[in-house]
Amino acid sequence: MSEKQESTRTRGGGRLLGRAAGAVASGVAGVIVVRAAERGEPGSLPRKAAVGATRWGIVAARRAGVAVERLRLAAGDVRAQAYADLGDTAPPPADRSDAHTHTH
Repeated sequence: MSEKQESTRTRGGGRLLGRAAGAVASGVAGVIVVRAAERGEPGSLPRKAAVGATRWGIVAARRAGVAVERLRLAAGDVRAQAYADLGDTAPPPADRSDAHTHTH
């Protein structure tokens, strides 16, 4: 194996180890925060931080859902306009109610 190939392989391995170390550190920090929040009183700082972060996560998820729905509707409008420009009628959206038949 040439020196250049070995160097490239070593750098790739170093990147992978760096990412793995970052993921482990992030996971450990998360566990520490969650455990502190579980032990904490309702007014304690770790608990307040966990509740605040969760609240912002819920708000962000709701906003993302609204944005996705707007994009979906806009894409449907563009598709319908394209069909109209061709003199066709746009087919109705696919019925996806049967796609998820199992229970949770």
